[in-house]
Amino acid sequence: MDQVQAPTSVRTRLSVMMFLQYAIWGAWLPILYPFLLGHRKFSLDEVGAILAGGAAGAIVGPFIAGQVADRYFATEKFLGISHLVGAVLVWFLAGSDSFWPFMMISVVYGIVYAPTLALTNSISFHHLPDRDADFGKVRVWGTVGWIVAGIAVGQWLAMKHTPDGDDAALIAAAQNAGRADAFTLSAILGVVMGVYCFTLPHTPPAKSPKSGNAVLEAIREVRRAPLVTLFMLAVPVSIIHQFYFVHASGFLTEIQNRAGGSALADGINKVFGVGGGGLMTIGQMTEIAVIACIPLVAKKIDRKTFLAIGLVAYGLRMAIFAYLEQIHASTGIPEVVLAISGVFFHGFCFGCFIFVAFMIVDEETTSDVRASTQNLFNLVIVGVGIIVGSWFATSFVGSWATEVVGVDEAGEQITQMNYKKLFSVPLWISVFYLVNLIVFYPTRKRSAAEIEAAAGA
Repeated sequence: MDQVQAPTSVRTRLSVMMFLQYAIWGAWLPILYPFLLGHRKFSLDEVGAILAGGAAGAIVGPFIAGQVADRYFATEKFLGISHLVGAVLVWFLAGSDSFWPFMMISVVYGIVYAPTLALTNSISFHHLPDRDADFGKVRVWGTVGWIVAGIAVGQWLAMKHTPDGDDAALIAAAQNAGRADAFTLSAILGVVMGVYCFTLPHTPPAKSPKSGNAVLEAIREVRRAPLVTLFMLAVPVSIIHQFYFVHASGFLTEIQNRAGGSALADGINKVFGVGGGGLMTIGQMTEIAVIACIPLVAKKIDRKTFLAIGLVAYGLRMAIFAYLEQIHASTGIPEVVLAISGVFFHGFCFGCFIFVAFMIVDEETTSDVRASTQNLFNLVIVGVGIIVGSWFATSFVGSWATEVVGVDEAGEQITQMNYKKLFSVPLWISVFYLVNLIVFYPTRKRSAAEIEAAAGA
């Protein structure tokens, strides 16, 4: 018997919610690393601390947001308040020019914003009877929001913060300074989202929970296969993911600026703007296509295969980035085209692993702890994973891959990133954990009856 489809009006309202949710994040996250390192002049250790501090919200989230939404407070109201508070915080990030204020605001903003990622999934699952058929159609609008925000920032940098001339250092400095405007855009979108959330379908807490503490019950759920394996894979996958979001903007900016003047590069810059963030939205475009295809094949392809495709895509993207110069030298393919091909794989990385992982979490848990389990997964993949990944990608591997290439007139060292060394690390991490997935993740999908029976045991 076919699943009941959600009303079109409900899907539309949830789609607008997803658009705003990810536009808020997509406005500033892709440009954060070059902004902090290139404009604020923070050290690699300080940048890593800020990125890790922002992930603190996903640590706190399961113990606050999930418990509140599952037990005491309507989810849509919790989302509305969170986004209004977050808008104020991100507004202050634009003008915060020293490490400790930026660090502390980032931590508080992470506590406020990070739980909303899982709760938008939770509220969608609550109102979508058939997750395979409907969730992709709703979640894809989050990707559209990320694309629109990213291209808008890239075009703004091109129009307002890219001076004429060939002085690469002057152009880079102006673009880095202009990235502060991305936080202002995010704050404006946050206010719109905060107000809009109060109009979302009512999502009350569970009326008859099995236990008073939803988080503890969610932890019990996670101890069963396949969730335990999925949670163990989440940290290394988010580490690989963090290498991309920390370094891709600067990497792509170098390639765009190096290719400047060619007809191909100029055409690309006219469409996507400059600063790397706009070019990264190509990954979100492929993400749309992947997510749109998932409902068509979700009942034919098992979850393990989806996850494996995602890990293969992570490895291919890192391989292209690591060996881009060698591939260019041997094939003659322009560097900017190769870089775009690496960005292209982001859709498979996100769609086949992270998107499907949230579907698995939802279908492997019972309704009275669903928000808490979603937030618990957020804790691992957006919290612990980003904290470890930020340190690994900056202070550890980032420092190791940074090479001294000279000394300036003031006696200061001139450094540059060795991207082959940098991106080789997440490449081999993805290969290692692909093997782990194949060996340890079960292939059999459990039925809803089995899940309920196991939960009641």
